[in-house]
Amino acid sequence: MVQVRVLGVALDSAMQHIVLLKPILEEPDEGRVLPIWVGSQEATSIAIGIEGEQAPRPLSHDLMKTLLDTVGASVERVDVTRIDDGTFYAAITLSTPAGRTVLDARPSDSVALAVRVDAPIWVADEVIDEAGIPAGMVELGGDEEKLDEFKRFLEDVDPEDFQG
Repeated sequence: MVQVRVLGVALDSAMQHIVLLKPILEEPDEGRVLPIWVGSQEATSIAIGIEGEQAPRPLSHDLMKTLLDTVGASVERVDVTRIDDGTFYAAITLSTPAGRTVLDARPSDSVALAVRVDAPIWVADEVIDEAGIPAGMVELGGDEEKLDEFKRFLEDVDPEDFQG
């Protein structure tokens, strides 16, 4: 397993949302980046968590954090454990008053929760080997412009936008 950081949320060439994970000990233009395709609502939730912003009403991942806090549990770590036929699998390890427990979860939900609680994110070496792309293929320029656009989004967002 290798510990990763969230580089950000982006759109691929087909306008599908992806979260980009990068090993924390690698330089920005070196090594590999793991793109994981996520839904638009999950992408929005991850972006909000990365920026430390708040949605007008609590999103599912905010509720998960509140529930964990309320019952005295905490997220020890998030693991992206495998990829099978293009589907990524993850696990959330919780520390609870009753002991440690591991929950099966989607990577998108796991990452959205991890960024809210500042939990470490780990990825199995085999997953990065199989699905990682060269870091040089990822363009991360224009961060200030993206941040301004995101802030405008938050000002104009309607809670109905998050209904399933």
